[in-house]
Amino acid sequence: MMSAERHISVLGREAVQWLAPRAGGIYVDATFGAGGYSRGILDVAGTRVIGIDRDRTAIAGGFDLVDRSEGRLELVQDCFSNLAEVCAAQGVDAVDGVVMDVGVSSMQLDQAERGFSFRFDGPLDMRMGQAGPTAADVVAKASETDLANIIYIFGEERNSRRIARAIGAARKETPIATTRALADLVAKVVRAKPNEIHPATRTFQALRIFVNEELDELAAALAAAERVLKPGGRLVVVSFHSLEDRIVKNFMADRGKVSAGSRHMPEVAQAAPSFEILTKRPVTPSEAEIAANPRARSAKLRAAARTSAPAHAEDDRANWPRLADVLRGG
Repeated sequence: MMSAERHISVLGREAVQWLAPRAGGIYVDATFGAGGYSRGILDVAGTRVIGIDRDRTAIAGGFDLVDRSEGRLELVQDCFSNLAEVCAAQGVDAVDGVVMDVGVSSMQLDQAERGFSFRFDGPLDMRMGQAGPTAADVVAKASETDLANIIYIFGEERNSRRIARAIGAARKETPIATTRALADLVAKVVRAKPNEIHPATRTFQALRIFVNEELDELAAALAAAERVLKPGGRLVVVSFHSLEDRIVKNFMADRGKVSAGSRHMPEVAQAAPSFEILTKRPVTPSEAEIAANPRARSAKLRAAARTSAPAHAEDDRANWPRLADVLRGG
C-alpha cells in the first residue's frame, strides 16, 4: 500500500473504482496533476502507472510519489494527446486502463502567477505547459471578430461581441496584461447578477481553453486511448464543463454504437464498436463531496471498456478558431 498524505481528486474514488485496476496491470494517468488517481491505482499491488502532465510544476511535485512507488510510477512531461507515443517510449504498446481529469487543476487556479483565475491578480498567462503564446498575447493580437468567436464558442458567453469590442477599445489605450485588468473590463460590460457566477468567468474559461487548445487535445487523447487500450481495458474521463463532456459523450456514443440495420435500406459497412459504454448516465459527485469541494459541482464521470474491434478512424477536426490561425491573422 502507498502511504503518505493523499490529494483527493474530484470523483477520485469513483474514477478508480470504474477503472478497476488489477494486480500487475499497466495504467495511464493522463492528467497526473497532484497524483490523486495514480495513488489510488498504485494502492493495488503490482500495478504500474505512466503519469503524464504538460505542467512541469505537476511533474516536479510528483517526484516524491515516484520515489515511494519503488519503480512502479513513471512521470512524463507531455500533452495527454501524445499518450500513445509516451507509452511507446516507455516500451509499452498496450495498457489496461486510461484515466483523465479534463481541465484546469485546483493547484493551477490557486497560483496567482499562472494567471488562470481572477480571484488573484497576476499576469494574464493561462498556459498549462508554460510555453507558447499567453492569454495576454491573444487579447493583444486577435481581431475583435476572432475574440468574439473565441469567447462565444469556448466560453458559451452570449455577450461575446460586446466584450470583444470593449477589449478592442481598451487595448488601444493600454495593454491588458493582468487578470484583474481583464476581469474588471468584462465586469463593466456584463452586468453582475445576484447569486450568479462572476461576469468574467466565461471569458476566462474561453481564453484558457483556447490558449491550451484543450478541446482538440481532448479529442486527440480519446483517440489515442482507443489505440493503446487492450481488449477489456477501461477508459475513465472526468470533465467539468459541458463542452468537454459533450466531446467525451459523443466519442463514447460513436465508438459504442451498434448498427441495427434496416430491411428497407441496403446494408452499409460500419466499423464494429470499439467500446462498450459502462456508464449509461454520467456519474456525478455526492452532496458531501460538493460541500467539501465546490469545484466538484459540475463534474461528470463517464467510463467505457475497450472491445477487441480495431480502433476507428479519427474524427475530422471541429470547425472552431485555433491558436496559430488567430495569431497570424488567418
